[in-house]
Amino acid sequence: MSHTPTLKLGRSTATNVIRCLSGIATSEPSQPVVLTPIPGPKSQELKTAMAKVHQNPSVKFFVDYEKSFGNYLVDADGNVILDTFMQISSIPLGYNHPELVALHKDPRFITAAVSRPALGSFPRTDFADLVKNALISIAPKGLTHVQTMMDGTGANENAIKTAFIKYQTNRRGGKPPTTEDLISCMNQELPGTPHLSVLGFHGAFHGRSLAMLSVTRSKAVHKVDIPAFDWPIALFPRYKYPLEKFEEYNRAEDEKALKSVRDLIASRKKENRDVAAIIVEPIQSEGGDFHGSPEFFRELQKIAADNGITFIVDEVQTGGGASGTLWAHEQWDLPTSPDIVTFSKKALIGGYYYKDEWKVNEPYRIYNTWMGEPTKLVTLEKAVEVIKRDNLVQKTKDVGIELRRGLSVLEAIYPRLIFNVRGMGTLTAFDTSDTKTRDKLLDIALARGLQIGGCGDTSIRFRPALIFDEPHLKLTLEILERAIKDL
Repeated sequence: MSHTPTLKLGRSTATNVIRCLSGIATSEPSQPVVLTPIPGPKSQELKTAMAKVHQNPSVKFFVDYEKSFGNYLVDADGNVILDTFMQISSIPLGYNHPELVALHKDPRFITAAVSRPALGSFPRTDFADLVKNALISIAPKGLTHVQTMMDGTGANENAIKTAFIKYQTNRRGGKPPTTEDLISCMNQELPGTPHLSVLGFHGAFHGRSLAMLSVTRSKAVHKVDIPAFDWPIALFPRYKYPLEKFEEYNRAEDEKALKSVRDLIASRKKENRDVAAIIVEPIQSEGGDFHGSPEFFRELQKIAADNGITFIVDEVQTGGGASGTLWAHEQWDLPTSPDIVTFSKKALIGGYYYKDEWKVNEPYRIYNTWMGEPTKLVTLEKAVEVIKRDNLVQKTKDVGIELRRGLSVLEAIYPRLIFNVRGMGTLTAFDTSDTKTRDKLLDIALARGLQIGGCGDTSIRFRPALIFDEPHLKLTLEILERAIKDL
């Protein structure tokens, strides 16, 4: 496998790429180099300056993006860090991929950036082609429509709105809202403002907007002080690993979670507060990298269908190839596609795919000024071309297998510090003994030049780019073992 991103460019194109990369790194370092503590003095100075103009409690350190390349980021103090977290799973081809950087000369990119269209009302003449090339070309099987949004939170929010509209439209026999509906909704009264709810899961994360916080249950700090909808929260399986040794226990976890879903739907129905949508992540990434089995998700989809409930799969963090398939839910062997699949992060733009029956026909019901970002579609169009050309999804699947194999070796040596190794593709995680140990391990690894991510109370997760390869994996495991020894 290649150590750096593979370029297949003609001579003239390559020359143009090099010219456009003036001032930007064009090669990947061979290993991390740590010169200062992280954050270093320059990062601390920048954070002080930032505090005068912008909130910054969550800032870890500042990055020199011009010097970062491939799987490595360079911070403000010149520290070269192997990044297996990749902006919280958001960059598909690593930092400053030459073919993506070269796009800044594309007239479509320039005009979209300078004269940014309000896509909800005045889209570009080539907008349909951009959507087709960038998004429909990688659409989950069975989903032929897509709606662009700015980010994952907006995607989930509007997917839920779509589900509510669908539920009420079905109640009206397919007819549009009545005059009574339109008048009563302005006073937030029945029937125009229905008593509907969305079923989410303990440990879930779907965003930080007001509505999404009502189905987010990953960290208390996200929710405290914020009013919330009274929406039901079901159990999500909590498996023991390795899976093959705990089949009976894990099957019971599935049944317990599914029973809670059925019971909540039934109780809400009796109270005339129907569940209109179920939203679920393939992996509860922020909540602790918890997984569900294919059997669990197939039954969950069946429960939704039997009750006329929209089945929404939140692939904001898992979509785009990191699971070893373009979409993680493809590994569930569902009898039909989900009703809606949301995305963002590695897709570079937010949005959701949906079945034809979920199309909203009235104007301004699913709407905002920007409705996404056309420059991101131009970038994604090229990224999809590179991903397909270089077979990066399959490579990610293969590297993910080796990553978990390497972590399992470490688990056998250090069972009190690393256990419950699990994952799909490079979406891989393990647990540590407690929060303090987890946080210390992350700090030590970073001090050695390896960036990983924490999640939940005690978990560590890997979210590398699709160009993460065997040499990067070897370094990752070596640095991680040294960090474990330092504990």
